[in-house]
Amino acid sequence: MKSKTSTLRLIYPQWQGGIVDRWMPDIPAEDASRGYYLGARLLNLLAPESSQKTVEVPISQDINDREVEKGISARQIILKQTKAALEKVRENNPDRIVTLGGECSVSVVPFTYLAGKYSDDVAVVWIDAHPDVNLPYDEYKGYHAMALTACLGMGDEEIIGTLPGKFDTSKALIVGVRSWDKGMQERQKELGIKGLSPGEVADNSLAIMEWLKASGVSKVAVHFDLDVLDPAEIIAGVGVEPNGMKIKEVVRVINDIAAEYDLVGLTVAEPMPRIAIKIKNMLNQLPLLK
Repeated sequence: MKSKTSTLRLIYPQWQGGIVDRWMPDIPAEDASRGYYLGARLLNLLAPESSQKTVEVPISQDINDREVEKGISARQIILKQTKAALEKVRENNPDRIVTLGGECSVSVVPFTYLAGKYSDDVAVVWIDAHPDVNLPYDEYKGYHAMALTACLGMGDEEIIGTLPGKFDTSKALIVGVRSWDKGMQERQKELGIKGLSPGEVADNSLAIMEWLKASGVSKVAVHFDLDVLDPAEIIAGVGVEPNGMKIKEVVRVINDIAAEYDLVGLTVAEPMPRIAIKIKNMLNQLPLLK
């Protein structure tokens, strides 16, 4: 677990998977929609410096490139960017991947790459307020809500066909879940994906560690959606669902996993920098800055 292996830092500022401007009426709609793009760049700026090789996935900023096709908003550009991300990963052939996004679907390429590389010896721990088990025929058309199901090999046939691997549902755990789109709580149960509420992991990580032990894996990929955090402490994502996890709890959970298992994937996703967007727009109106 402590041996030296190659780690790739993947900057993946994809924003097209989210349809989120309705939840932020205080920010211009186009800026809110593309907020994840700025958020990914800020995460990279704020992250500790390291010797990790860093690559960035090229992402379109065309606000009009969001046509709904086959039940997915911006399907064509998401497919194109999925292929671009996969090319970046394959070029580097890393043993571990740190992904800084971007909306939740930025985990799909690195995690399915890891699933292909490590087969049944890797599990995914999805730390998120939402289960992200939507499918294209559901009412909500944002691909970020389909991210975990994509990792499980479910969804749009062409997108799924480009991915290098998938996880079995028995190898997926959702932590911090407390908000479901219509019918998604039932789907999570139908798929047999265990979920743990914030309260179940507030004091310790025992339930997670017991699940991982039962899964029989030695490696773990962790997805950390910032909206899992309690908005009473910090509003870092779009969602403001109450009674979330505290920062120290998420940090403890991830470090507890890393202490016992080979952490081969870590994604930090869904940063929505509301204040930075407003400052950016303010600066754009001042003289001498252009």
